[in-house]
Amino acid sequence: MKLRFKIVSIIVFVLGLSTLQAQTPFSKGVNLTNWFQTGSARQIQFTKYTKQDLIRIKSLGCDVIRLPINLHFMTNGSPDYLIDPLFFDFLDQVVDWAEELQIHLLLDNHSFDPNVDTQPSIETVLLKVWPQMAAHYKNRSNYVYYEILNEPHGIATVAWCQIQQKVIAAIRAIDTKHTIVVGASGYNSYNELNNMPLYDDTNLIYTFHFYDPFIFTHQGATWTSYMQDLAGVPFPYDAARMPVTPASAKGTWVESSLNNYKNDGTVAKVKQLLDVAVNFKTTRNVRLFCGEFGVYIPNSPHADRVFWYDVVRKYLEEKGMAWTTWDYQGGFGLFKKGTSELFDYDLDTEILKSLNFTVPVQSEFVITPETKPIDIYTDYIGQSIFESGNAGNGTIDYYSSDAQAGKYSIYWTGSNQYAGPGFNFKPNKDFSKLIANNYELDFWVKGDTPGTKFQIRFLDTKSTVVGDHPWRISYDIDQTKVTWNGIWQHLRIPLSSFRETGSWDSSWYNPEGKYDWKAVDRFEIISEFNALGTQKIWFDEIRINGSPITSAAKQLETTGFKAKAYPNPFTSETTIEYDLAESGDVEVSIYDLTGRKIEALIHSFQSEGRHQLTWIPQQNGSVKAIASVYFCRITCSGKTEVVKLISNGDKMR
Repeated sequence: MKLRFKIVSIIVFVLGLSTLQAQTPFSKGVNLTNWFQTGSARQIQFTKYTKQDLIRIKSLGCDVIRLPINLHFMTNGSPDYLIDPLFFDFLDQVVDWAEELQIHLLLDNHSFDPNVDTQPSIETVLLKVWPQMAAHYKNRSNYVYYEILNEPHGIATVAWCQIQQKVIAAIRAIDTKHTIVVGASGYNSYNELNNMPLYDDTNLIYTFHFYDPFIFTHQGATWTSYMQDLAGVPFPYDAARMPVTPASAKGTWVESSLNNYKNDGTVAKVKQLLDVAVNFKTTRNVRLFCGEFGVYIPNSPHADRVFWYDVVRKYLEEKGMAWTTWDYQGGFGLFKKGTSELFDYDLDTEILKSLNFTVPVQSEFVITPETKPIDIYTDYIGQSIFESGNAGNGTIDYYSSDAQAGKYSIYWTGSNQYAGPGFNFKPNKDFSKLIANNYELDFWVKGDTPGTKFQIRFLDTKSTVVGDHPWRISYDIDQTKVTWNGIWQHLRIPLSSFRETGSWDSSWYNPEGKYDWKAVDRFEIISEFNALGTQKIWFDEIRINGSPITSAAKQLETTGFKAKAYPNPFTSETTIEYDLAESGDVEVSIYDLTGRKIEALIHSFQSEGRHQLTWIPQQNGSVKAIASVYFCRITCSGKTEVVKLISNGDKMR
């Protein structure tokens, strides 16, 4: 009896151990899309997301983020495919945040075109880029994962997996520590999992994607043939609610799928398809997770979308499989349709509930007038501002090392007419008080070609009022304002100097005096008058500047942490020291006695603890060398501290 008990116990222990080994170390999360999915490292808008966004994602209950990266485009191309150091500079910071927050980070090589078959020659590129990635991250924590390639397709799984095996070996020659994510061909199809070999490497996670029934999850998708006009497909199948086949899809696979939807559009069918992946996981006893699943928002009924997520998520979890939904923000995201996708205001709480995420309190967003300076570009594009420009067959580099101040500037050349850098305010901004209080567009510019001329402008938001359009208010920059001699020059243009210039809204509309400073949508720098050609132009330290509109007492109000400066009084320079009780986005700026912001010293994420920086007046041409009083304002996580600085002035450089 005792022997039988011991045998049963051993069997239970072994089975338990086997089950444990087949589990991923994370459970649920999101794909953080359209951040590192650019044509080069220099096109990444790094400030699109910050550590605060990762904190917010974790607060939803996520313990994993899959980060799609156009990895092959982060290189110098054939034949060496050397990864741009700027890319590593950006990605290292994301890895730092993930490690500090204990979030698993999947570095997903998303270099693929859904409409172009994966070629066997991709082996050459993969064997170039992944050893570089492994060498760079081999000493980082186990929160970092390598996903070899997203959704290979048009290539047999057997052939693809032979390539994948070579990449695994190349990584392991350098890095034996980190987990590698592998998948089948057919767009990481669950139907192809059984065609994969059982790799010898035991530190792998297998992946698959799930978008069935496809006719439901991708209705309205413009990148999929014949789907763009399809809308209103329900889930589950409901004969009374089924849409007619759009004229553009007649006689195609879409019509056939709609005709068969009574069989494919059921909960039972979804579970049957997921069981293909479940059986692979069980039979092979491997770690398997669903790297993507989701429903495209624009044309899908909201309640049906919520129900589909609930069904898929529950079944994955019932079968012990981790997942990352596609995506966080965007067409498949967690935010309400047609919003600015602001975390505190726009989350789709029904979708969050269906995914069993923690639902944060939501408030109604109300646009309020801006009352202080706004940084549009200072090394990086400002927070809550998104790149919206068009290079127009030219080059827009937001990370040129030829900077007037700090690390980077914007370099612009070669654009067609009507192209150039753009900055979208998200949400829109109310500048009514700024223009009433004599605010200016303040920036540095230089160019190398006499006769250069371009336009800068703000566009307002097209409202629902009949006859309204996205009106422009503009200012021309030419040789009467700037000497194009290759030397940095400082321009300060009152907002009141801008003049309405009309609107392009499918056709041209002449000015009607309707520009709305209370609903500013974006700022643009445009080659309005001709193509840029070989002309080269640089911009730096672009901000909307002026004296803070709040009272001096309110502006200098402190809310909380220790800060000091020494020496103080000072002559040539002073060191500013401050202690942060928590990590967060930190801004340190200098103001004069009128409350005017004269220099931004730092605007970045910093960890808790003590920090120091040195201010040298005139180093960036910010203040005159005179004896005076200045104020250093430090903000972090809603808290503010102000240090009074006394300059002797007479010995300043």
